[in-house]
Amino acid sequence: MERQDCIFCKIAAGQIPSIKIFENEYVLAFLDIGPISDGHTLVIPKRHYERLDQTEPKVMAEIAKVLPALSAAVSRAMNAEGYNVLCNNGSVAGQVVEHVHFHIIPRHPDDGVFNRWPSYQYPEDKAGQIGEKIKQNISL
Repeated sequence: MERQDCIFCKIAAGQIPSIKIFENEYVLAFLDIGPISDGHTLVIPKRHYERLDQTEPKVMAEIAKVLPALSAAVSRAMNAEGYNVLCNNGSVAGQVVEHVHFHIIPRHPDDGVFNRWPSYQYPEDKAGQIGEKIKQNISL
């Protein structure tokens, strides 16, 4: 399934050029045109799915098969000491292109990327309540 107005569908179909890193029947990996570090790579399903939770399990399994090797390759090639793998879902989470994709972002000491993680502590009993709500919403 392809969506006519989706830039990632057009890249997967070869209608828009990209620097391809990897491709198989289900998955395409290519360099991000707006990188936040050298080697910033995007990994997408070739079929169109807007969000992670809407992606077929078989397609997610294919992505999961290649993501570790692709992450290692990007990290080694960029001599990175680490890397982030991110998947933003929905515009409020920072998703700009509405086609599920994973960012592999090579990291170096003091690179200025993600300098602060906005963590906090739950008030007493709130974590348990939230945990129960999440459990009640699981449908496998």
